[in-house]
Amino acid sequence: MSLFNFAFKTTIIGSMPHTDPEKACQLIKRYLKDIPAWPQLPRRSLLELMDAQFSRGFPGLEITEGKLSFKRSAGFEKALESLYENYLADKYAMYAVTPDYAAGLHYFTNMAGFSPPAVKGQILGPVSWCLSIADESGKSILYDDILSDAASRMLALSARWQEDLLGRVSKNTLLFIDEPAMSSYGSAFLSLPGEKLAGLIRETMSRLRGLKGIHCCGNTDWGLVLSTGADVLSLDAYQHGTTLSLYPEAVAAHLARGGAVAWGIVPNTEAAIAGETVAALKDRLEETMGALARSGIAFRELAQASLLTPSCSLSGLSEEGAEQALALMAELSERMISLYL
Repeated sequence: MSLFNFAFKTTIIGSMPHTDPEKACQLIKRYLKDIPAWPQLPRRSLLELMDAQFSRGFPGLEITEGKLSFKRSAGFEKALESLYENYLADKYAMYAVTPDYAAGLHYFTNMAGFSPPAVKGQILGPVSWCLSIADESGKSILYDDILSDAASRMLALSARWQEDLLGRVSKNTLLFIDEPAMSSYGSAFLSLPGEKLAGLIRETMSRLRGLKGIHCCGNTDWGLVLSTGADVLSLDAYQHGTTLSLYPEAVAAHLARGGAVAWGIVPNTEAAIAGETVAALKDRLEETMGALARSGIAFRELAQASLLTPSCSLSGLSEEGAEQALALMAELSERMISLYL
Protein backbone atom coordinates (compact mmCIF):
# COMPACT_ATOMS: atom_id res chain seq x y z
CA MET A 1 0.00 0.00 0.00
CA SER A 2 1.38 3.37 -0.99
CA LEU A 3 2.38 5.83 1.71
CA PHE A 4 0.40 8.47 -0.19
CA ASN A 5 -2.17 8.18 -2.97
CA PHE A 6 0.06 9.42 -5.80
CA ALA A 7 -1.96 7.94 -8.70
CA PHE A 8 -0.51 10.13 -11.48
CA LYS A 9 -0.63 13.35 -9.47
CA THR A 10 1.79 16.06 -10.57
CA THR A 11 4.58 18.19 -9.14
CA ILE A 12 7.82 19.81 -10.33
CA ILE A 13 11.50 19.27 -9.61
CA GLY A 14 11.94 22.84 -8.39
CA SER A 15 13.59 25.48 -10.55
CA MET A 16 11.53 27.88 -12.66
CA PRO A 17 12.65 30.55 -15.17
CA HIS A 18 10.95 33.46 -13.43
CA THR A 19 12.55 36.30 -11.51
CA ASP A 20 9.27 37.32 -9.85
CA PRO A 21 8.33 34.84 -7.10
CA GLU A 22 4.66 35.85 -7.26
CA LYS A 23 4.38 34.99 -10.96
CA ALA A 24 6.11 31.65 -10.46
CA CYS A 25 3.97 30.72 -7.45
CA GLN A 26 0.71 31.69 -9.11
CA LEU A 27 1.59 29.53 -12.12
CA ILE A 28 2.37 26.59 -9.83
CA LYS A 29 -0.84 27.16 -7.90
CA ARG A 30 -2.83 27.15 -11.14
CA TYR A 31 -1.46 23.91 -12.59
CA LEU A 32 -0.35 21.84 -9.59
CA LYS A 33 -3.52 21.29 -7.60
CA ASP A 34 -2.46 18.25 -5.57
CA ILE A 35 1.27 18.54 -4.83
CA PRO A 36 2.52 22.06 -5.57
CA ALA A 37 6.20 22.78 -4.96
CA TRP A 38 7.98 26.00 -4.14
CA PRO A 39 9.97 27.48 -7.04
CA GLN A 40 13.71 28.00 -7.00
CA LEU A 41 14.55 31.09 -9.05
CA PRO A 42 18.21 30.97 -10.14
CA ARG A 43 17.70 33.80 -12.66
CA ARG A 44 16.60 36.10 -9.85
CA SER A 45 19.87 35.88 -7.92
CA LEU A 46 23.15 33.97 -7.87
CA LEU A 47 22.27 33.11 -4.27
CA GLU A 48 19.46 30.92 -5.63
CA LEU A 49 21.87 28.63 -7.45
CA MET A 50 21.47 25.28 -5.73
CA ASP A 51 24.89 24.98 -4.11
CA ALA A 52 24.76 28.50 -2.69
CA GLN A 53 21.07 28.29 -1.78
CA PHE A 54 21.59 25.57 0.80
CA SER A 55 24.99 26.59 2.18
CA ARG A 56 24.06 28.62 5.23
CA GLY A 57 25.82 27.53 8.39
CA PHE A 58 28.70 25.50 6.97
CA PRO A 59 32.03 26.29 8.69
CA GLY A 60 34.74 27.91 6.60
CA LEU A 61 32.47 28.64 3.64
CA GLU A 62 32.28 31.95 1.81
CA ILE A 63 30.12 33.04 -1.11
CA THR A 64 31.49 35.51 -3.67
CA GLU A 65 29.28 36.34 -6.67
CA GLY A 66 27.37 33.12 -6.19
CA LYS A 67 30.50 30.96 -6.05
CA LEU A 68 31.41 28.98 -2.94
CA SER A 69 34.91 28.76 -1.55
CA PHE A 70 36.12 26.89 1.51
CA LYS A 71 39.01 27.68 3.82
CA ARG A 72 40.01 26.38 7.25
CA SER A 73 40.50 29.73 8.94
CA ALA A 74 40.77 30.68 12.60
CA GLY A 75 37.76 29.40 14.50
CA PHE A 76 37.01 26.62 12.01
CA GLU A 77 37.29 23.80 14.54
CA LYS A 78 35.01 25.57 16.99
CA ALA A 79 32.45 26.26 14.28
CA LEU A 80 32.57 22.60 13.22
CA GLU A 81 32.02 21.54 16.82
CA SER A 82 29.01 23.85 17.04
CA LEU A 83 27.53 22.27 13.92
CA TYR A 84 27.70 18.83 15.49
CA GLU A 85 26.26 20.12 18.76
CA ASN A 86 23.34 21.67 16.88
CA TYR A 87 22.82 18.43 15.01
CA LEU A 88 22.71 16.36 18.18
CA ALA A 89 20.34 18.84 19.82
CA ASP A 90 18.18 19.11 16.66
CA LYS A 91 18.67 22.87 16.56
CA TYR A 92 17.99 23.78 12.96
CA ALA A 93 16.83 27.41 12.98
CA MET A 94 20.27 28.77 12.09
CA TYR A 95 20.27 26.59 8.95
CA ALA A 96 17.15 28.25 7.58
CA VAL A 97 17.08 29.35 3.95
CA THR A 98 16.37 33.07 4.17
CA PRO A 99 14.31 35.08 1.63
CA ASP A 100 17.37 36.47 -0.15
CA TYR A 101 18.39 32.87 -0.90
CA ALA A 102 14.91 31.53 -1.71
CA ALA A 103 12.32 34.19 -2.52
CA GLY A 104 10.00 31.57 -4.01
CA LEU A 105 9.98 29.45 -0.87
CA HIS A 106 8.96 32.34 1.36
CA TYR A 107 6.32 33.67 -1.03
CA PHE A 108 4.95 30.13 -1.49
CA THR A 109 4.58 29.47 2.23
CA ASN A 110 2.88 32.80 2.84
CA MET A 111 0.18 32.69 0.15
CA ALA A 112 -3.22 33.42 1.65
CA GLY A 113 -5.96 30.81 1.35
CA PHE A 114 -3.51 28.19 0.10
CA SER A 115 -4.03 24.72 1.58
CA PRO A 116 -3.27 21.97 -0.95
CA PRO A 117 -3.57 18.25 -0.09
CA ALA A 118 0.22 17.91 -0.07
CA VAL A 119 3.25 20.08 -0.69
CA LYS A 120 6.75 19.44 -2.04
CA GLY A 121 10.11 20.97 -1.29
CA GLN A 122 13.67 20.21 -2.36
CA ILE A 123 17.26 20.53 -1.25
CA LEU A 124 20.55 19.76 -2.95
CA GLY A 125 21.92 16.42 -1.76
CA PRO A 126 25.28 16.01 0.00
CA VAL A 127 27.04 14.26 -2.88
CA SER A 128 26.24 16.99 -5.39
CA TRP A 129 26.71 19.77 -2.86
CA CYS A 130 30.14 18.58 -1.76
CA LEU A 131 31.30 18.00 -5.33
CA SER A 132 30.62 21.67 -6.08
CA ILE A 133 33.02 22.88 -3.38
CA ALA A 134 36.81 22.58 -3.37
CA ASP A 135 39.11 22.75 -0.37
CA GLU A 136 42.32 24.82 -0.22
CA SER A 137 44.16 22.27 -2.38
CA GLY A 138 41.49 22.34 -5.08
CA LYS A 139 40.12 18.92 -4.21
CA SER A 140 36.38 18.40 -3.75
CA ILE A 141 35.36 18.27 -0.10
CA LEU A 142 33.39 15.12 -0.94
CA TYR A 143 36.68 13.24 -0.61
CA ASP A 144 37.33 14.62 2.87
CA ASP A 145 35.52 12.34 5.34
CA ILE A 146 35.21 15.00 8.02
CA LEU A 147 33.89 17.72 5.72
CA SER A 148 31.50 15.50 3.76
CA ASP A 149 30.11 14.07 6.98
CA ALA A 150 29.61 17.58 8.36
CA ALA A 151 27.94 18.67 5.12
CA SER A 152 25.43 15.81 5.25
CA ARG A 153 24.46 16.89 8.77
CA MET A 154 24.24 20.57 7.88
CA LEU A 155 21.95 19.72 4.97
CA ALA A 156 19.90 17.44 7.25
CA LEU A 157 19.25 20.39 9.57
CA SER A 158 18.35 22.67 6.66
CA ALA A 159 16.02 20.00 5.25
CA ARG A 160 14.31 19.61 8.61
CA TRP A 161 13.83 23.36 8.89
CA GLN A 162 12.32 23.45 5.39
CA GLU A 163 10.00 20.54 6.15
CA ASP A 164 8.67 22.34 9.21
CA LEU A 165 8.06 25.49 7.18
CA LEU A 166 6.21 23.56 4.46
CA GLY A 167 4.18 21.84 7.15
CA ARG A 168 2.41 25.15 7.74
CA VAL A 169 0.96 24.86 4.23
CA SER A 170 0.00 21.17 4.33
CA LYS A 171 0.39 18.38 6.87
CA ASN A 172 1.50 16.09 4.00
CA THR A 173 5.05 17.03 3.05
CA LEU A 174 7.38 15.54 0.44
CA LEU A 175 10.97 16.71 0.32
CA PHE A 176 13.28 15.71 -2.54
CA ILE A 177 17.02 15.30 -2.13
CA ASP A 178 18.36 16.41 -5.52
CA GLU A 179 21.43 14.43 -6.57
CA PRO A 180 22.33 15.20 -10.19
CA ALA A 181 25.92 14.13 -9.50
CA MET A 182 24.82 10.53 -8.96
CA SER A 183 24.58 10.20 -12.74
CA SER A 184 28.41 10.18 -12.65
CA TYR A 185 28.61 7.31 -10.14
CA GLY A 186 31.22 4.76 -11.17
CA SER A 187 33.17 7.22 -13.32
CA ALA A 188 36.50 8.88 -12.53
CA PHE A 189 34.50 11.99 -11.66
CA LEU A 190 32.72 10.18 -8.80
CA SER A 191 34.83 7.27 -7.68
CA LEU A 192 33.82 6.81 -4.04
CA PRO A 193 32.22 3.51 -2.94
CA GLY A 194 28.46 3.38 -3.38
CA GLU A 195 27.78 2.70 0.28
CA LYS A 196 29.69 5.84 1.25
CA LEU A 197 27.54 7.95 -1.08
CA ALA A 198 24.30 6.28 0.01
CA GLY A 199 25.28 6.81 3.64
CA LEU A 200 25.71 10.55 3.13
CA ILE A 201 22.29 10.76 1.47
CA ARG A 202 20.65 8.71 4.23
CA GLU A 203 22.18 11.07 6.79
CA THR A 204 20.67 14.09 5.04
CA MET A 205 17.27 12.38 5.04
CA SER A 206 17.53 11.21 8.63
CA ARG A 207 15.78 14.13 10.36
CA LEU A 208 12.81 14.30 7.99
CA ARG A 209 9.44 13.22 9.39
CA GLY A 210 7.38 13.36 6.21
CA LEU A 211 7.93 11.65 2.87
CA LYS A 212 11.41 11.70 1.36
CA GLY A 213 12.30 11.64 -2.32
CA ILE A 214 15.53 11.44 -4.28
CA HIS A 215 15.96 12.92 -7.75
CA CYS A 216 18.65 12.13 -10.29
CA CYS A 217 18.26 13.50 -13.81
CA GLY A 218 20.68 11.11 -15.54
CA ASN A 219 21.23 7.39 -15.78
CA THR A 220 22.72 5.81 -12.67
CA ASP A 221 22.73 2.70 -10.49
CA TRP A 222 19.07 2.81 -9.47
CA GLY A 223 19.55 -0.07 -7.06
CA LEU A 224 22.07 2.02 -5.13
CA VAL A 225 19.79 5.05 -5.19
CA LEU A 226 16.87 2.99 -3.89
CA SER A 227 19.06 1.64 -1.09
CA THR A 228 18.91 5.09 0.52
CA GLY A 229 15.37 4.32 1.68
CA ALA A 230 13.73 7.22 -0.16
CA ASP A 231 9.93 7.01 -0.41
CA VAL A 232 9.91 8.44 -3.95
CA LEU A 233 12.41 7.77 -6.73
CA SER A 234 12.47 10.64 -9.26
CA LEU A 235 14.14 10.23 -12.64
CA ASP A 236 14.29 11.72 -16.12
CA ALA A 237 11.89 9.25 -17.69
CA TYR A 238 11.79 11.21 -20.96
CA GLN A 239 15.37 10.19 -21.75
CA HIS A 240 16.30 7.46 -19.28
CA GLY A 241 13.02 5.87 -18.15
CA THR A 242 13.59 2.37 -19.46
CA THR A 243 16.87 2.08 -17.52
CA LEU A 244 14.80 1.51 -14.39
CA SER A 245 13.61 -1.83 -15.80
CA LEU A 246 17.17 -3.13 -15.32
CA TYR A 247 16.50 -3.17 -11.55
CA PRO A 248 13.16 -5.03 -11.24
CA GLU A 249 13.88 -6.58 -7.84
CA ALA A 250 14.92 -3.28 -6.28
CA VAL A 251 11.88 -1.49 -7.75
CA ALA A 252 9.53 -4.29 -6.64
CA ALA A 253 10.88 -4.06 -3.08
CA HIS A 254 10.52 -0.27 -3.20
CA LEU A 255 6.86 -0.54 -4.23
CA ALA A 256 6.17 -3.29 -1.70
CA ARG A 257 7.12 -1.02 1.18
CA GLY A 258 4.87 1.75 -0.14
CA GLY A 259 7.37 3.60 -2.31
CA ALA A 260 6.55 5.50 -5.48
CA VAL A 261 8.17 6.53 -8.77
CA ALA A 262 8.13 10.10 -10.08
CA TRP A 263 8.28 9.83 -13.86
CA GLY A 264 9.97 12.92 -15.33
CA ILE A 265 8.15 12.43 -18.59
CA VAL A 266 7.66 16.05 -19.75
CA PRO A 267 10.79 17.42 -21.47
CA ASN A 268 12.47 20.60 -20.30
CA THR A 269 13.75 22.16 -23.53
CA GLU A 270 11.82 24.57 -25.73
CA ALA A 271 12.36 22.49 -28.87
CA ALA A 272 11.22 19.24 -27.28
CA ILE A 273 8.15 20.79 -25.68
CA ALA A 274 7.13 22.45 -28.96
CA GLY A 275 7.18 19.06 -30.68
CA GLU A 276 5.29 17.08 -28.04
CA THR A 277 1.63 16.27 -27.60
CA VAL A 278 -0.25 14.67 -24.74
CA ALA A 279 -0.87 11.61 -26.91
CA ALA A 280 2.83 11.20 -27.67
CA LEU A 281 3.80 11.64 -24.03
CA LYS A 282 1.18 9.08 -23.03
CA ASP A 283 2.68 6.57 -25.44
CA ARG A 284 6.18 7.25 -24.16
CA LEU A 285 5.09 6.89 -20.52
CA GLU A 286 3.20 3.67 -21.23
CA GLU A 287 6.27 2.17 -22.91
CA THR A 288 8.50 3.25 -20.02
CA MET A 289 6.18 1.79 -17.41
CA GLY A 290 5.54 -1.24 -19.61
CA ALA A 291 9.24 -2.13 -19.51
CA LEU A 292 8.88 -2.62 -15.75
CA ALA A 293 5.54 -4.39 -16.13
CA ARG A 294 7.17 -6.93 -18.44
CA SER A 295 9.62 -7.74 -15.64
CA GLY A 296 6.75 -8.87 -13.44
CA ILE A 297 5.53 -5.69 -11.74
CA ALA A 298 1.78 -5.24 -12.14
CA PHE A 299 1.01 -2.18 -14.28
CA ARG A 300 -1.91 -1.11 -12.08
CA GLU A 301 0.24 -1.32 -8.95
CA LEU A 302 2.81 0.86 -10.66
CA ALA A 303 0.12 3.31 -11.79
CA GLN A 304 -1.14 3.74 -8.22
CA ALA A 305 2.40 4.55 -7.11
CA SER A 306 3.24 6.93 -9.97
CA LEU A 307 3.83 10.67 -9.83
CA LEU A 308 4.34 12.85 -12.92
CA THR A 309 6.96 15.60 -13.17
CA PRO A 310 9.04 17.42 -15.77
CA SER A 311 12.27 15.61 -16.62
CA CYS A 312 14.27 18.10 -14.55
CA SER A 313 14.51 21.83 -13.87
CA LEU A 314 12.40 24.22 -15.93
CA SER A 315 14.74 27.17 -15.36
CA GLY A 316 16.25 26.89 -18.83
CA LEU A 317 12.90 27.59 -20.49
CA SER A 318 11.13 30.83 -21.22
CA GLU A 319 8.25 31.65 -18.89
CA GLU A 320 5.87 30.69 -21.69
CA GLY A 321 7.71 27.42 -22.21
CA ALA A 322 7.47 26.59 -18.51
CA GLU A 323 3.72 27.17 -18.59
CA GLN A 324 3.41 24.96 -21.65
CA ALA A 325 5.31 22.19 -19.84
CA LEU A 326 2.97 22.42 -16.84
CA ALA A 327 -0.09 22.44 -19.09
CA LEU A 328 1.10 19.32 -20.93
CA MET A 329 1.75 17.59 -17.63
CA ALA A 330 -1.69 18.46 -16.24
CA GLU A 331 -3.41 17.12 -19.36
CA LEU A 332 -1.28 13.98 -19.32
CA SER A 333 -2.23 13.38 -15.70
CA GLU A 334 -5.93 13.58 -16.54
CA ARG A 335 -5.45 11.20 -19.47
CA MET A 336 -3.57 8.58 -17.44
CA ILE A 337 -6.05 8.73 -14.56
CA SER A 338 -8.98 8.25 -16.93
CA LEU A 339 -7.31 5.27 -18.59
CA TYR A 340 -5.84 3.37 -15.64
CA LEU A 341 -7.39 4.45 -12.33
